[in-house]
Amino acid sequence: QVQLVESGGGLVQAGGSLGLSCTASTSSFRWYRMGWYHQAPGKQRELVAQITNSGTRNYADSVKGRFTISSDAENTVYLQMIALKPEDTGVYYCKAEGTRQYRGRDYWGQGTQVTVTS
Repeated sequence: QVQLVESGGGLVQAGGSLGLSCTASTSSFRWYRMGWYHQAPGKQRELVAQITNSGTRNYADSVKGRFTISSDAENTVYLQMIALKPEDTGVYYCKAEGTRQYRGRDYWGQGTQVTVTS
């Protein structure tokens, strides 16, 4: 069982910046593909950024150029968000997807609230 603890959410004005972090309680972090998901009020959870074991990064079109995902390769993944928009408001969840011998073992964090005011 892997526990994911997120932090860094908060309230910010449009155009501002926030950084999120997600720390995983596993020594096998390198075998997990890490992602950040956004769930806006009343909407489904959507992937916004992902980083693979090899360091490849993928972004949703809506956040390209504004959000950056990174990892310390030990147990923490980050999401740096700039030029925030009101539509970025919602709960951000960290997800760990197991690969190779850990395939099928997926875990979610508890979520952290981000509110962007206009």
